[in-house]
Amino acid sequence: MKILPEISRTLSEYLLIPGLTTEDCTPDNVDLGAPLVRHQVGEESAVRIATPMVSAIMQAVSSPTLAVALAQVGGLSFIHQNQQIEDQAADVLAVKRHKAGFRTSEVTVAPQTPLGEVTRRLSGTEQGVAVVTQSGETDSEFLGIISLDDFHLERHGASETVGHRMRGRDTLVTAEASVTLSEANELIWQHHLDVLPVLEDGRVVSLVLKRDYQAHKTYHRASVDGEKRLRVGAGINSRDFKDRIPALVEAGADVLCLDSSDGYSVYQARTLEFAREEYGDDVFVGAGNVVDGRAFRYLADAGAAFVKVGIGGGAICTTRAQKGIGRGQASALLAVVEARDAYAQETGVYVPLCCDGGLLNDSHMAMALAMGADFIMLGRYFARLDESPSRKLQIGGQWYKEYWGEGSRRAQNAARYGQRGQMVFEEGVDGYVPYAGSLYDNVERTRAKLISTMISCGSTTLRDFHRDAVLVPVSAESFKQTGAEIEVRRPAIDAGE
Repeated sequence: MKILPEISRTLSEYLLIPGLTTEDCTPDNVDLGAPLVRHQVGEESAVRIATPMVSAIMQAVSSPTLAVALAQVGGLSFIHQNQQIEDQAADVLAVKRHKAGFRTSEVTVAPQTPLGEVTRRLSGTEQGVAVVTQSGETDSEFLGIISLDDFHLERHGASETVGHRMRGRDTLVTAEASVTLSEANELIWQHHLDVLPVLEDGRVVSLVLKRDYQAHKTYHRASVDGEKRLRVGAGINSRDFKDRIPALVEAGADVLCLDSSDGYSVYQARTLEFAREEYGDDVFVGAGNVVDGRAFRYLADAGAAFVKVGIGGGAICTTRAQKGIGRGQASALLAVVEARDAYAQETGVYVPLCCDGGLLNDSHMAMALAMGADFIMLGRYFARLDESPSRKLQIGGQWYKEYWGEGSRRAQNAARYGQRGQMVFEEGVDGYVPYAGSLYDNVERTRAKLISTMISCGSTTLRDFHRDAVLVPVSAESFKQTGAEIEVRRPAIDAGE
């Protein structure tokens, strides 16, 4: 038995001391970009993200819809692994089909499809245009396009067929698959197009829409691969990895991550070893979670692409209460950061750290990044948003989204916690979080806060922030001083002003 000579501290127990804000410290100059996978010291990481935020490997959080939205604003999602391999691979593929500025057609019809059916299918999409192929399947010969502007049900009738109202291929301006986004947009404006079909071997591989032009400018930070497809990660486990990893790699996953509450195990090392033997340096697998330097070094030596830090600090995690295992998130992060930096100095390899848990608000994110985390993994934050897959419901006049942990009975993830296929006790809860609206708005607000904090500390990059940040522990009395209660002015009160 050994007792560490420290108090286990949370991120709430620290404040940042302002640094010198120079003329260079402007919002436009602050770069939140972060490495996602290991790399040689002094070199660029093979995978970087412009927004240091990734979504948790959870059923209630990381759907393809959320993955697309988060990649568009510069982050990355990890599609959860608590599902059949083929279903997870399909989710990954759905995200990879989204090329930045190039859309996969949501609706494909045949010439004989009734216009009433086209109307019904297009009403459930926001593209507003359907691709017409010989058989109605996406891999069939391209014949033309049809949109809701090409017909009117009262005039043409619901039983009229697509072949009579579609715009045929011979009348359309098209582009080859090698076209760049800037070239595609030039064609759209030059020929007054609303849609540009992109073809390969006579089949449509994507669409470029005129109304997406502003979105191309808006999502200039998008996380994309070398082919301009959106990046996406996927969770794996240490049981079926020999089948799951190949399927996810085939689907196009950019990064994989072992999903476990405690990553300091020979099972994770074996999984990392398999990935290295099968794929060398071409497949990146993150590992964790850990709370001290011993565990970090073990996983780094095993080849982890990055290491997740945190046990028991999540909003819906009850590991500490159930098993007495864990560490305050700040203490864990500081210990692992020290080990990470020592490892980089000794080996010349930098292994990024992901802060996972203990992040209750945006200021905690700033604190984690200041302490040395390269990026942060969030569950509750993203579960609250429109793009998460859980239900939105109203309770007592307030809107909520469902949220449950992977250690809860609802997740039915007993194997993850070594309970031999039957969940004897839970390490997570099943509940609700207050609904918070759009991911795009929330991430933009969080980015603004992080940038403002870095400016106050005199930093323009995360590396500078790691190096120069000055933190101080906060006493209980300090909490009291900043926690005086006031009656907050509500919008309804100000309505007449």
